[in-house]
Amino acid sequence: MPYVFTAPWVQDLFIFTVMYAALASAWNIVGGYSGYISLGHAAFFGLGAYAVAILFEHISIGGGYRPFFVLPLVGVAVGIASLPIAWVAYRTRAATFAIVTITLLFVAQQLAFNLHSLTGGSQGATMPTPSFPVATYNVPFYFAMLGILALAMLISWYIRGSKLGLALFAIRDDEDRARGLGVQTSFAKLTSFAVSAGLVAMAGGVWAYYLTFIYPQFAVDPLITIGMVLMVYLGGRGTLWGPVLGAFILVPAQKYLAYQLGASQLYLIGYASVFLVVMLLLPRGILPSLADLARRLRVRHDRERRRVEEAATS
Repeated sequence: MPYVFTAPWVQDLFIFTVMYAALASAWNIVGGYSGYISLGHAAFFGLGAYAVAILFEHISIGGGYRPFFVLPLVGVAVGIASLPIAWVAYRTRAATFAIVTITLLFVAQQLAFNLHSLTGGSQGATMPTPSFPVATYNVPFYFAMLGILALAMLISWYIRGSKLGLALFAIRDDEDRARGLGVQTSFAKLTSFAVSAGLVAMAGGVWAYYLTFIYPQFAVDPLITIGMVLMVYLGGRGTLWGPVLGAFILVPAQKYLAYQLGASQLYLIGYASVFLVVMLLLPRGILPSLADLARRLRVRHDRERRRVEEAATS
């Protein structure tokens, strides 16, 4: 892609599209597989972004490709740090869980504003501009985001076919019955949450290095979480390719609306309208709805074929 579409604005669009596809795939591990709607994942996105900025300022990890190599460490560290938070949040369910997690988001945002020695507060944190060639400046970031997306999808695919995936689906269907049947629900929920948070943090680290400056209101932005959730619901919650499909539909649409209506902030109304349309017309998402349609057409075709065969034999 970056060698075919060389215009910087097109490459920037693809970078953010792939980034949101990775974020949605990571969120799907929690919200899609286990059914727990987390509204605070933007906190881990910001934590990953600030982790890379802090590494630049206090450890001097160097420029070029080196920050990409520390992303797995950032993901593991954020995943481990999320476990106590998840343990507290999972003591609730349903709407209460969503409220607890969105509270985490605003707590993280306020910490980013007030921990001046680490985050720079409202003045933000800056990083040195990467020393990539101007002609191919966006290419390393695109492939870094693509690598995180591939990792998120690979982990999602593995979980779907593993005992952990079966446990998460059982929790989504009926958690009390799953626990009564011997499913280790706490282990499954904590593991999925840590994996999801780590992947989101890795994407946040690439985002921060790409922009070279971060501010609390953008690094820990509720709209990031809303984007993840909306893309998963649009494409199909609990599916493998649904979050990716949702991202490749919504991110270009959001960029277009922001370009056309950004000065008046009316694009946020358009974004909310898309969410309402999805919830009303496609409550299960595009891929499950298409699968249901294909199943109905196949059943109808089989009935017609049997009717023709019966008429021929009679």
